[in-house]
Amino acid sequence: MSAAVAPVVEARDVAFAFRPARPVLRGVHLAVRPGELVVLLGTNGSGKTTLLRLLAGTLRPDRGAVLLGGRPVGDWRRLDLARRVAVLPQHLDLPAGFRVAEVVEMGRTPHARSWFSASPGDEEAVDRALREADASDLAHRPVDELSGGERQRVLVAMALAQEPELLLLDEPTLHLDLAHQIALLRTVLRLCRAGLAAVAVLHDLSLAMLADRVAVLDQGVVRADGAPGEVLTPALVRDAFGVSMAVATDAEGARHLVPR
Repeated sequence: MSAAVAPVVEARDVAFAFRPARPVLRGVHLAVRPGELVVLLGTNGSGKTTLLRLLAGTLRPDRGAVLLGGRPVGDWRRLDLARRVAVLPQHLDLPAGFRVAEVVEMGRTPHARSWFSASPGDEEAVDRALREADASDLAHRPVDELSGGERQRVLVAMALAQEPELLLLDEPTLHLDLAHQIALLRTVLRLCRAGLAAVAVLHDLSLAMLADRVAVLDQGVVRADGAPGEVLTPALVRDAFGVSMAVATDAEGARHLVPR
């Protein structure tokens, strides 16, 4: 992705602390452009979720700025922000008493022209989101009957139905089996190829290798940012995660990190 393309979202020297004596982020720089999937990596407590919330505008930085479309995120009206940014948090309870398609349609709320009405465009967006999240078979199921993995696919569909410019995902592969984890990331990558910008928090280094870029948070700053194969070296993983890794090469010549 060319640096000449303006970022969809950008963090400039962002610092944040929930308590003054315990800063979470100390000076984060991160720019995400259309067409990119950026994976945030780091140990528990490194500030990954906090950074996502700052990018979404639900937290305000203590120092620095977060820009959405070149404007401070705090300057956007909440409705305009909701039309542009979709967030999939770690935990979100689905409303009981609804069927899956009805819940996914709630993702269209920022685009609604009136209450309790759905346009043909809304219906198409819901159908498309269900397909992209591999959840079409769940459309008529009551949400109360879903497994953890099925609920996660519905939440992804709800975010995709919003048709955002920026998609923020906090551990989106939680509860998903391996096949659905890979399918989800490939779906996000395909949407990015169509112009979406996405940031995802992951813990699995192997899954992170599928992304366009990885940014490793360590001690409140972005320690490394770049292509996964260049950033995720055994030395960095040892220093940032405290884990000893080796590099293995498969039959096609691709690099993989494996625990020693």
